[in-house]
Amino acid sequence: MMWSVWWVWMVAALALAFVEVLAPAQIFLGFAIGAAVTGIALLLGVPSMATSLPLTLIVFAIASLVAWIVVRKVVGVRPGQVKVWDRDINED
Repeated sequence: MMWSVWWVWMVAALALAFVEVLAPAQIFLGFAIGAAVTGIALLLGVPSMATSLPLTLIVFAIASLVAWIVVRKVVGVRPGQVKVWDRDINED
């Protein structure tokens, strides 16, 4: 039962954070934070989480979603950051 070991979730969090550095899309950072939260919850011994795969996956999913929403609000697209093209580069 590798999914119930806290350090496996921490290694997954580090791997996902590394993928975020290689492909910055802000989605992998949410998953990395979710994996870290799940690992910390397992380390602290949250009752019934180590014995229930569905509960562990639900905690991971909810933590990832919340983390992604927070990261998107903090680091997301800011007003004026998006370039709007009003003419084609091939037009003369």
